[in-house]
Amino acid sequence: MILPQEIIRAKRDGGALSAGEIGDFIAGLTSGAVTDGQAAAFAMAVCFRGMSLDERVALTRAMTRSGSSLDWRDSNLAGPILDKHSTGGVGDNVSLMLAPMLAACGAYVPMISGRGLGHTGGTLDKLDSIPGYASQPDLDLFKRVVKETGCAIIGQTADLAPADRRLYAIRDVTATVESVALITASILSKKLAAGLQGLVMDVKSGSGAFMATLEGARELAASIAAVANDAGLPTVSLITDMNEPLASAAGNAVEVMNAVDYLTGARRDRRLDRVTMALGAELLALSGLAHDVDAGAAALKRALETGAAAERFDRMVRALGGPKDFVSRAHELLPRAPALMEAKPERPGFVVEIDVRSIGLAVVELGGGRARAADSIDPAVGLTELAAIGAEVGPGAPLARVHARNPDEAEAAIRGLRAAYRVDEAPLSPADPVIERIGGAL
Repeated sequence: MILPQEIIRAKRDGGALSAGEIGDFIAGLTSGAVTDGQAAAFAMAVCFRGMSLDERVALTRAMTRSGSSLDWRDSNLAGPILDKHSTGGVGDNVSLMLAPMLAACGAYVPMISGRGLGHTGGTLDKLDSIPGYASQPDLDLFKRVVKETGCAIIGQTADLAPADRRLYAIRDVTATVESVALITASILSKKLAAGLQGLVMDVKSGSGAFMATLEGARELAASIAAVANDAGLPTVSLITDMNEPLASAAGNAVEVMNAVDYLTGARRDRRLDRVTMALGAELLALSGLAHDVDAGAAALKRALETGAAAERFDRMVRALGGPKDFVSRAHELLPRAPALMEAKPERPGFVVEIDVRSIGLAVVELGGGRARAADSIDPAVGLTELAAIGAEVGPGAPLARVHARNPDEAEAAIRGLRAAYRVDEAPLSPADPVIERIGGAL
């Protein structure tokens, strides 16, 4: 085994690491033979020097091998195993709808999701607002629910890609989170361990995104598509806009309610529908369940119109410990905040710009996110009726409705919302939230 410090030295000096060197380092990271200091030095060297496609593939495969992988052969599934992953945003509850929609179209979706990071919401936190929902089941239950209902959305287990868990914790405190090579390996090691046969990546770009610039989003989207395909996982990346919240709700219980409204047809936010359908259509075409994206979109639309997607969501919730008939009873079952106030703009006009990161931070400050990993979350707080770019706002049309624990916290959120929105006299036409499609090699 090559000494960790020699591997660090080689990368620090701009050398290309072999698959064997990378494998040795990740094995040491998993066993504890590599110290936190060495892991931090490795991450910083990669951050400064980057990695070639071959190195990224080797790192991804080594991190996948650091733990167990799901084997679906004994489940005898009747369709392809598919998933979607987002780099995170505000009002991004796509996973809640897309997993059951894909299941209703014949796919199997073992979706392993995360908790909120910084100003972005986490799918797992949203699901935890459903009474009784077991977001961290054992693997046997997870596999059984996927087979019986077609989808299950849970959190990462300790067995899947443990090297990623350790390396990410170190990156988080050493200013190396932004490395495209390390982000790529972190995301894809967990997806490969889940035994997927197709993946669509939603890479956000804009003021509420981790990758604020389109150039950075392109680099990450291309890296993930190239590495995944090289590692044997057919993948397409879509770059989508996060210069305004994706849904009209931001929070946990409020985003679940928004998802239920989408599935039942009670309300479908335009931008949310566009991104959800685009991601799902790509997956159905990629897997062969549809002959092209147009046919995929038509299949997804049928799954919504017939109620099949809503029924799959209901079955998933019930199978993972949630209430029976949740979809029809969501409004009464989901927690509600005691204080509800309107955030009225300082002057009437049309929304022309939104600082989306500030919207996300307003939810965090209400108690709907975490400032530290150990913080608890209030599932009931959040924002609804968020005004979109181009919307007219004024005395009778607020920027948003604030769901808070008390009036003082609601007032603080209203001040933050007013600062986050820029209003002008002339309206802007809404832009297509799907910016670009990237697939294939770097």
